[in-house]
Amino acid sequence: MQIAAKPMDDVSRLQTLRSLNILDTPPEERFDRLTRLAKALFDVPIASVSLVDECRVWIKSHVGMPTTEIPRGMSFCGHTILGDDPMIVSDTLRDERFFDNPMVIDNPNVRFYAGMPLSASNGRKIGTLCLFDLQPRTLDDNDCALLGDLAKMAEQELIAIHLATMDELTLISNRRGFNRLAQYALNLCIRVERSASLFFFDLDHFKQINDRFGHAEGDFALKAFSDILRTSFRESDVVGRLGGDEFVVLSTNLNSAFHELLLARLSDAVVQHNRTSGRGYEIQFSVGTVQFDAAKHSTIDQLLHDADTEMYLHKQARRNMHSA
Repeated sequence: MQIAAKPMDDVSRLQTLRSLNILDTPPEERFDRLTRLAKALFDVPIASVSLVDECRVWIKSHVGMPTTEIPRGMSFCGHTILGDDPMIVSDTLRDERFFDNPMVIDNPNVRFYAGMPLSASNGRKIGTLCLFDLQPRTLDDNDCALLGDLAKMAEQELIAIHLATMDELTLISNRRGFNRLAQYALNLCIRVERSASLFFFDLDHFKQINDRFGHAEGDFALKAFSDILRTSFRESDVVGRLGGDEFVVLSTNLNSAFHELLLARLSDAVVQHNRTSGRGYEIQFSVGTVQFDAAKHSTIDQLLHDADTEMYLHKQARRNMHSA
């Protein structure tokens, strides 16, 4: 079995995939309709919309597939995302990449595969629309064009999801998007027994910025702070804006000492921004940090509640210090 090479942009590709907040989400009719249509149009027993994660291919929608998750190394999709065109394998037993693939020599005994890469709005290839058959076959040019049309429909649905879970002002996850992605991250931490921490941020004196400089300047401050959050934390951390001047970051596999390092790096970046921006005001923030405890936090909302409480305690302490 030949394992596909990883694309050169795999890190940013994965970041794009996770920003869609779609991994490990329930079935949706918008995608199920597409796989049913693909199955009927091509008269195949199996069709799927699959997303290529770091170590697995997760199947968002399928008809006929016996599983919803496949190791990336044994997937056909890992090969498909390396190109721009449909990948057609007319007979898997005659293809050196797949003749001994577990999906070929065992259930579901795939003999034919056709996959079209699915791209996000930034061009990163995040998954595939796939057809599988149990008999060898070919596709002509018209078939490939039809497969491409169905793939474009799937891409439009992915874009619609992205827009529904993205904050339009800051271009990071909104509350809905953050909750979905953070819950996925927590579920993964539970599964592999890793730690997670939630940072809850609130901008201090933000109303004064709006009142004195106008709402356009307030929007500038929000965008600036979101950019500082993204560059100060790690690529694997989940960053979101809950609304107003409230921001959150979920970090996984961190110890308490690294908490302080991240917050110090963030504070330094904010100080640098304030020093050079020349906007006539300073961005300041309060933060609450809570370690994820599976016994206490069965949902992301419970973790957010505790971090919100810690943030207000920090804000009150800062006010008391300044008034003393």
